[in-house]
Amino acid sequence: MMRYAVIGAGVSGLSMAGMLLKKGHEAVVYEKDSRPGGLIKCAEVQGHLYHLVGGHVFNSRRQEVLDWFWSRFDKERDFVSARRRAVISLEGGNVVDYPIENHLDQFPEEARSSIVHELLEIYRNPPSEPRSLGEFFLNRFGKTLNDLYFTPYNNKVWRQDINGIAMDWLEDKLPMPTVAEILLNNIGRINESTMVHSSFFYAKRGGSQFLADTLAHGLKVVYGAQAAGICPENGKWRVQGELFDRVIFTGNARQLADCFPGMDELQPFLPRISALRSHGTTSVLCRIDPNDYSWIYMPSPAHRSHRIICTGNFSRNNNNGDVTTATIEFSEKMTEEEIRAQLELIPFSPAYLAHHWEEYTYPVQDASSRALIRELKNRLEPRGIYLLGRFAEWEYYNMDAAIGAALDLDKRLEAEQPSRG
Repeated sequence: MMRYAVIGAGVSGLSMAGMLLKKGHEAVVYEKDSRPGGLIKCAEVQGHLYHLVGGHVFNSRRQEVLDWFWSRFDKERDFVSARRRAVISLEGGNVVDYPIENHLDQFPEEARSSIVHELLEIYRNPPSEPRSLGEFFLNRFGKTLNDLYFTPYNNKVWRQDINGIAMDWLEDKLPMPTVAEILLNNIGRINESTMVHSSFFYAKRGGSQFLADTLAHGLKVVYGAQAAGICPENGKWRVQGELFDRVIFTGNARQLADCFPGMDELQPFLPRISALRSHGTTSVLCRIDPNDYSWIYMPSPAHRSHRIICTGNFSRNNNNGDVTTATIEFSEKMTEEEIRAQLELIPFSPAYLAHHWEEYTYPVQDASSRALIRELKNRLEPRGIYLLGRFAEWEYYNMDAAIGAALDLDKRLEAEQPSRG
């Protein structure tokens, strides 16, 4: 048995601690907040469930992630299964089903003609390999689709020119159809319900906070604990006065120097760590017009929000009474006055209920980010420090990817055990 300190009680930290406990190790989770959840925390506002960051649902294409998850939850008792229905709300009130490239029949004839001719030109004369996210969208979908949706939407999400975002980010994040697949999907009328991740599971009550609370159950979690000043002592690590063999760090990589002050292995990396880029999210809980959507993507430059997450449709228990609620996201810090002015420009008649600012929600990768994290891991792991999670690894993990990363680390730790034990 080894003693592990797990820094952070988000999905990554809670999952990892549970895996370690099952293997017979001792794990203590240190969380600076007063409750678990990290980015999946929820609150209640006037009887409505409020996802403070995003709208977290669960499914996975990895069978071992599904197996692990359902070994901890009762699918039939505690969850609803829903079909994902996402749409793109274009200027002029036109709504196109997602993915946009599969629904060319929903465009006006002129736009439809341009899209098809551009796709055929890409097929005849394939562009060079894209060097950035912006080039990928243009090269894969053509100018019209790119201008109507891909670039304006992603510029709003990332709050920067997406030509500066590395291609590494795309892995397992977006559909990457060929021209032939796009045309066949339109002829065959393939919609999102036939695609991977087209359905999801969602807690009947409590949303993703129910997931965090359930994962934390049975674990030793120390709340209100700032994980600063972790120091080495006789080959171990002293955290909050206790000695541990290893530390699993699921916090923000930019805070490593505060957590491990004076650590020689970190010093050469500090300038590059401090240059890692990210941005935050203002989420706004609203009442909105009744609809049957799950996500509404909004590329329009007429307002600053990029999407509506119809969390009130995920479970009717999320709404107090007959109203429909949703979370509207802005990729910047905003005042209530600014929010209320923006809501007047957004479709589906959103009415303000509450808002929340989260400073760190999206890690922004560039061409050097993954190489930096690999180097950090190579330096820290021999000392018994392991990075895990969205901001520790600077990866845009959703919930199932975070669980998958914890499973992968659990296997590596088990493989190391004979040599270290």
